[in-house]
Amino acid sequence: MNKELLAHHGGEKTITKEFPWPIFSEDELNAVKNVIEGREWGVSASPDSAVAKFEKQFAEYTGVKYAFSIANGSVALRVALIAAGVKPGDEVIVPAMSFIATASIVVEANCVPVFVDIEPGTYNLDPEKIEAAITSKTKAIIPVHFGGHPCDMDRIMEIANKHNLFVIEDACHGHGGSHKGRKLGSIGDAGCFSFQSSKNMSGGEGGIITTNSTEIYEKLYALKNVGRKPGGKWYEHFYLGCNYRITQFQAAILTCQLNRLDAQNKLRAENAVYLASLLKDIEGVSPLEVSSYVTEHAYHLYIMKYDKTKFNNLTKAEFSDLLNSEGVPCFMGYPEPLYKQPVFQNKEFLCYAIPESADYTQVHLPETEKACYEECMWLNQSILLGTKEDMDLVAKAIKKIQANT
Repeated sequence: MNKELLAHHGGEKTITKEFPWPIFSEDELNAVKNVIEGREWGVSASPDSAVAKFEKQFAEYTGVKYAFSIANGSVALRVALIAAGVKPGDEVIVPAMSFIATASIVVEANCVPVFVDIEPGTYNLDPEKIEAAITSKTKAIIPVHFGGHPCDMDRIMEIANKHNLFVIEDACHGHGGSHKGRKLGSIGDAGCFSFQSSKNMSGGEGGIITTNSTEIYEKLYALKNVGRKPGGKWYEHFYLGCNYRITQFQAAILTCQLNRLDAQNKLRAENAVYLASLLKDIEGVSPLEVSSYVTEHAYHLYIMKYDKTKFNNLTKAEFSDLLNSEGVPCFMGYPEPLYKQPVFQNKEFLCYAIPESADYTQVHLPETEKACYEECMWLNQSILLGTKEDMDLVAKAIKKIQANT
């Protein structure tokens, strides 16, 4: 039997269509036009401003008392941590497989990231590893709903309540996801979302913090609005803060994005389930499990475990390159744990007051390292907005690579 030439080597691509993102319609165009014509582009105290309307709608959607828009998801995490009342040298538990901001914002708050391993089935922070990492200096936990799969929030909140710890949900992948019927971002003391370009809701940039705490809300208000108090005078500054506001343009776009989120997430979930049924027939690739407590998986990423021994020992990077050449938007995942990043290995923390005792050179978390170095692959969420026929072609592309390497 003649082998088929892979697209990477000059053969025909399996998928020739594009899966563009972000998606927009006349709704976004008209919303931005209305802001332009209204001449209210920046900060506004009006309850009818695009920002105020978006925050109100997002709070109602998430089921929280307050939703507080902010410059981006990284800033959201940092100011939420500061609003929690942490002090220099306090420890914050984070997973070791995430975007750098989950850990770097801890350093920016003059606190110490403490890395904890992940569950092999979900790639989320492993609750059973948290208590062993708690010390007298621990003040907070930042669970990441990785790829849009909710963390085991019941167990995490149980541990947090037992040890009087603050919980900040990193829901930057979790727009619309829910845990036992509760939206992500509504379970911890605060929830943080990103609206960066790749996210399931995109404003190009931007973020939002959700909370039910009036105390946290008032601190967030000051941190975002150069130290002012809600209802205070323009030139009264009670706390340290900065300008972390979003524009009315972003809020107008994000309102449109929120309005179509549920329909898009429903399609993502349907295609994810169908694709999982196809991958069962292919040795060497298997989707992550979906836990029983998951009511809605946001599927910001479609994550697979990759076994190179079933693909002629292709590395993750090689497999990813081949799959992308076949027209499947694929990424090899995070190539190393956060604690292996030079900034942590060399403690290049610039002006931040991290104690000398913090040492990341000896950290070894086996599940995280296995995922980063060997297993974790993901498809971009935009392909899940395609058709069932597109999912058939994804499986076909994987089989093609397997048969011709």
